[in-house]
Amino acid sequence: MLLYQPSSGYCYNSDSIFLYDFISSLKPKGRVLDVGAGCGVVGLLVAKDNERVELEAVEKQELFVEYATNNARVNKIPYKIYKNDFLELDEELKYDYVISNPPFYHDGVTKSENEMLFNARYNSNLPLDEFFKKVSKILKPNSHFIFCYDASQFGLICEELKKVKLRAVDVQFIHPKIDRVASLVMIHARNGSKSLMKIWPPFISFDGDEFSQKAQDIYKKASTQSIKCQI
Repeated sequence: MLLYQPSSGYCYNSDSIFLYDFISSLKPKGRVLDVGAGCGVVGLLVAKDNERVELEAVEKQELFVEYATNNARVNKIPYKIYKNDFLELDEELKYDYVISNPPFYHDGVTKSENEMLFNARYNSNLPLDEFFKKVSKILKPNSHFIFCYDASQFGLICEELKKVKLRAVDVQFIHPKIDRVASLVMIHARNGSKSLMKIWPPFISFDGDEFSQKAQDIYKKASTQSIKCQI
């Protein structure tokens, strides 16, 4: 997949590639909304691999809307994107799946002065409570919410999901190395589910200084070619 990205500022990373694989493993279908789409990488990869997906996206930064729209066109993927803050999205819209690689750096970290990086990285732009409340309002009954987040905030995530009657049913922790604590967590939550949480085997992303075999396989499946440019 050919992906155009801004020549400077925020670019997607392995979090997005690993999230795409986690989402695709759950075989999504129907109306899917990619929240905070950026250049469109997560949603477009998911749609490429899952023909029954009807992909829409929401992104508040004009520049990323342009890149995502262009990337959908170049890769011949039907796409509808809303230039809007997700929290202000029309709640009459209803979805089978909401997917997202949201900003999750917490308030305690030093914030970038670059506007694009600030919007893409820090959860003050999309607080968990408001984020989950909005998701709950646009999901159809018995539907799916799949996202990644900072693993150290997992307890808070479960607490906030419960408040809006969403339940985490699949969880996978991603560790940079086998002897390191988890840095990222993938979560599949549902409304109307009574299932117990299924903890997947840990995903180790690096073996020494190289990507692990699993990570290499995911990148090979994604087959992305990134071009940094101005459009």
